[in-house]
Amino acid sequence: MSHADHDEIEDSSAPLIEHLAELRTRLIRSVIAFIIGICLAFTVAEPILQFLLGPIEETLRSLGDPSPTMQYTSPQEYLFTLFRISMVFGFGLAFPVISYQLWRFVAPGLYKSEKGAFLPFLVASPVMFLLGASFAHFVVTPLAMAFFLGFADVSSIFANLLSTAADRVSDGVAGVPSAEPAMVPETTEGIRITFFGKVNESLDITLKFIIAFGLCFQLPVLLTLMGKAGLVSAAGLGSVRKYAVVAILVLAALVTPPDVTTQVILFTVVYGLYEISIFLVRMVERKREKELRAQGLWFDEDEEDAAEDGEGKEKT
Repeated sequence: MSHADHDEIEDSSAPLIEHLAELRTRLIRSVIAFIIGICLAFTVAEPILQFLLGPIEETLRSLGDPSPTMQYTSPQEYLFTLFRISMVFGFGLAFPVISYQLWRFVAPGLYKSEKGAFLPFLVASPVMFLLGASFAHFVVTPLAMAFFLGFADVSSIFANLLSTAADRVSDGVAGVPSAEPAMVPETTEGIRITFFGKVNESLDITLKFIIAFGLCFQLPVLLTLMGKAGLVSAAGLGSVRKYAVVAILVLAALVTPPDVTTQVILFTVVYGLYEISIFLVRMVERKREKELRAQGLWFDEDEEDAAEDGEGKEKT
């Protein structure tokens, strides 16, 4: 191998090394931001847990449970639950830094027009995820909890304890209760079934809804970006609308509980997002057509057919 060939190989490998070094720097900064986000989220993990379990609390109280209670059955379970919350919300706190590092890594390789097209979607993605997560927490989760817990006698033990305690207070002297402890009344037949929810399992349902709806709300962002890249068209999306309806129905059946109300809500929301995506892709196409017409690079199909016919006549 000649000296010139050796120099050529070295020159071609230098940009790759530089890109790998840049990628390492961006990844390290992203990981540091993620760790800081976890630490910050862990300091408020318990209030976040109370907020996430709010729909279950409201459902239990509406069903007659005066003191909604969650339990954990292993010593480390509660700590791991808080750490799980910290990871999810820590990533949310670190996402602006992570997305900025991603942008700084890919931006030098993009044209100015591509930067202007990609940046709005980078901003819209977390906004749409937050909207989907909020919809899941404030609308879908309460409906799901009402459906699941509606089959359980959630207030049996608590209500009996309170009624028994109230009777013993009334039997006391001047409002002083008797010394006998309040006991759950005996049953003559059957086994009493009540709800004692585990913290991690209840949180798992809530987080699944939040993630699922957050991802579903990414549909307009994804399809619009694909339309911007020319991978999909408004006409194409419209032509497969009936298949999209079937796919959304299957998604609603898999993600939501076997509750018709929740499934209809999910179908309505996702299908509405699909129609919004078609509208946004059509706007992107119109904007692209306008720009190409201004540059004299746009030709209608009729004009192209006429040009081809003219060329054919000239050859004849």
